Amino acid sequence: MNVRIYYEDTDAGGVVYHANYIKYMERARTEYFRDHGFLVAELARDGFVFPVVKLDIDFKSPALHDDFLSVITTPVRVGGSSVTLCQKIVRVSDDKLLVQGLVTLACISPAFKARRIPLEIRTMLETELDTAE
Repeated sequence: MNVRIYYEDTDAGGVVYHANYIKYMERARTEYFRDHGFLVAELARDGFVFPVVKLDIDFKSPALHDDFLSVITTPVRVGGSSVTLCQKIVRVSDDKLLVQGLVTLACISPAFKARRIPLEIRTMLETELDTAE
């Protein structure tokens, strides 16, 4: 997924405000699932919700106003009821890695009970995991 940085994304120092990277990563995860045929809203209606339960981010270099970024999402671990994704934010013009994060999502019911990841999603994630290795 690509993101253009607008003035509203920046802080008083003229760089992207740190919390905005989390928004970009969230959007990229939603698009990652969409690109693989799974709509997050439909999954939630079917009783499968995927909240973030762990987030580890390394801020390596700042993005600036008008930068064009790419957010790359790749699974690195698939469990029965959780998945860990690596997300990299790269500036397109020079392919510079700006931010890298590991995000763990749990699969839960609307009643906040752990659920197994649906088989078709698990299969897709495992296939993507095998491809990335």
